[in-house]
Amino acid sequence: MTTAPRWLRTAAVLAALSLGSIAAQAQEIVVSAAASLTNAFQDIGKAFEKTQPGAKVTFNFAASGALLAQMTQGAPVDVFASADQETMNRAVTAKLIAEGTRADFVHNTLVLIVPATAANPPQKLADLTGDAYKRISTGTPASVPVGRYTMESVQQAGLTAALEPKWIYGESVRQVLNYVARGEVDAGFVYRTDAMIERDKTKVALTVPTSTPISYPIAQLAASKNAATAKSFVAFVRGAEGQEILSRYGFSKP
Repeated sequence: MTTAPRWLRTAAVLAALSLGSIAAQAQEIVVSAAASLTNAFQDIGKAFEKTQPGAKVTFNFAASGALLAQMTQGAPVDVFASADQETMNRAVTAKLIAEGTRADFVHNTLVLIVPATAANPPQKLADLTGDAYKRISTGTPASVPVGRYTMESVQQAGLTAALEPKWIYGESVRQVLNYVARGEVDAGFVYRTDAMIERDKTKVALTVPTSTPISYPIAQLAASKNAATAKSFVAFVRGAEGQEILSRYGFSKP
């Protein structure tokens, strides 16, 4: 029996390792998701990887507008989950989204929170005009969806001018949550799901009605190099197990 030359055997091993590496890379995806999805999506990622041997999900969490800016500038992303429809609409207009992959997957609720130690929480939005509330936080409206929802509600209540000098803007809804939890502001507008995370440091004073439903869309990126795994991840998020995890964190079905 003739033994293959050492160089040939080495080449075969290297080729096999290379193919294995390519196969592994084909199952790796990057998911850019709204900051409010952080905890729920981290759990979803772990659950998804268990159902897809070899799959690896890397998350990038930030305000939806900041994520859109990154993708517009060429950031390699496979799946995008936004906290509002407007940002996803802009992604579609920029031709970043794979056609036919966009779908709503959860709803949320806007709430007003105060530090847990606050003695007399506001009973209505108009109470925020009082001297007890000198610093009020929400997300930067231009890039953070919770900021836009907040401004719509404040405008509907006729409080735009009265509250204008009091705003402290955060780069994401989680930054707003942190401001309130640390007592750096007197009140803040966040999603109910965020308030649930800091129950020992904050408390919900009001549920704030919004004219625009707070619905989250998810979609594959047109430039995704791992479309099959991206498609599987989106299906998992929308499926029974993904929805159950989202429900545990306070999200509701669309």
